[in-house]
Amino acid sequence: MQKKFISEIKQHTAYIALGSNLQNPVLQIKQAFIALSQLTQSSLIQVSSLYQSEPVGYENQPDFINAAAKITTTLTPIELLDALLAIENQAGRERPFANAPRVLDCDLLCYDDIEIQSQKLTLPHPRMHLRGFVLLPLAEIAPDLSISNHGNVVKLAQKHLNQGIQKLDATN
Repeated sequence: MQKKFISEIKQHTAYIALGSNLQNPVLQIKQAFIALSQLTQSSLIQVSSLYQSEPVGYENQPDFINAAAKITTTLTPIELLDALLAIENQAGRERPFANAPRVLDCDLLCYDDIEIQSQKLTLPHPRMHLRGFVLLPLAEIAPDLSISNHGNVVKLAQKHLNQGIQKLDATN
């Protein structure tokens, strides 16, 4: 069995959407950025500004704070998903019902150009092209990114500018 040198290990690029609307959401997102920077076999490359958005689906809840992050990783997509779920769980994430208020949500949006459809993971994220609160932060850090079968994130984000999403200033 041959050993691989570090330089031979394939680095993958992944994009992650973050959201919170409970227990000081701005702090929750900032702590999630720190957790992403500490992920094993991964490097946090870039984070977006924070955005405030109205809830979607279940509307009787506080507004959300959203952001996006770009990482490089040698983790597989499933290993990365499991790591993101662990970050959510560490923050106290509960799932009482669909679209419920949450302390932290970490969604794996894209992993290279890989397309996966399984019970555990679908890539690219199946609804990201419909969600301005995902597209606006993502377009900020990855303006050249194209979502399979949907197109460029900047063009997609422009279609959602009227969804009441506000970029927060850097002091938040």
